[in-house]
Amino acid sequence: MALAGFLVWVWLRPNRGSQTTTPSPARVVSAAPTNKQLNPIKAAPSLQAPEATSPATRPVETILEAQIALVRQGISPGSIDGAAGAQTRAALIAFQKKQGIPPSGLLDGQTKQLLLIALPAMTEYTVTSEDLGRLLPLPKTWLDKSAQPRLDYENILELLGEKAFSSPQLIRELNPNMNWNQITSGTPVIIPRVDYPPVAGKAAFVKISLQQCVLEAFDAQTNLLLHFPCSIGRLAEKRPAGELHVTAIALDPNYTFDPSVFPESTEAQTLGRKLILPPGPNNPVGVAWIGLDRPGYGIHGTPAPEQVGRTESHGCFRLANWNASYLAKLVWVGMEVIVE
Repeated sequence: MALAGFLVWVWLRPNRGSQTTTPSPARVVSAAPTNKQLNPIKAAPSLQAPEATSPATRPVETILEAQIALVRQGISPGSIDGAAGAQTRAALIAFQKKQGIPPSGLLDGQTKQLLLIALPAMTEYTVTSEDLGRLLPLPKTWLDKSAQPRLDYENILELLGEKAFSSPQLIRELNPNMNWNQITSGTPVIIPRVDYPPVAGKAAFVKISLQQCVLEAFDAQTNLLLHFPCSIGRLAEKRPAGELHVTAIALDPNYTFDPSVFPESTEAQTLGRKLILPPGPNNPVGVAWIGLDRPGYGIHGTPAPEQVGRTESHGCFRLANWNASYLAKLVWVGMEVIVE
């Protein structure tokens, strides 16, 4: 399907829902051992291969195109939704600083000229039987979650949203005639064409801003490699500021639910024992866990990417699943994480 001329209008901001707190782990049990390639590297060259120039590359014209173009440079505006919200402004500021122009956070003329997008901006994804086979109801209680074989996607919109780094509401808007209750294998769906830059090595260090709710990674020459929205601890005394270091990296981890960590949960106080929750994107720590040298603290994914940067955690640093899994490719055991 030729989509180079696909016209997109500015989308209304989706309803973000209630402001809830997602737990951070007392302990995470990896589903697989840390890969031996994750060794300390104190210096690294610039890690991102530049996007090849193409006759179909042009300056962005809309906020939606800007969000897609930023993502392709490793600069996340949060879930792509076509709206000029706070996370998109922060992403534009990161891009403007990288380009050496005034960091206004606005998609002004100068920024549009520098922020190029390779067309098409959209792509047609075909739903597979494997996609449909992953869909599972998500139980409401911790006990029932622990009994699941996997905490996978609840519905196809959730799965497509994570594949496209996008809000499920945007996926709905891009496919207005789709009956989402009758999706079958082979169904074509329009989604943003996104991916992060290829990884050629490790980052030198990570910096987290508690005030701005942003996580950034840099190479040895302090060039920006990625910029991600981040949720932080609700209580100031539980925010681990200062210099930390990566101690463990686990992809698709289990999660140990410790009732003592959740005094606000009635169920937790009646359980009287710990539970092991299986892996999956709806696991409390999502699809990746990066442990830090403060017991129980780490950087991880989340089952609620729409809430990243908008709600607070029990103390850990939460990222959208797609951002957590990309960050896991860049970090290494012993790497410095500066929390400001």
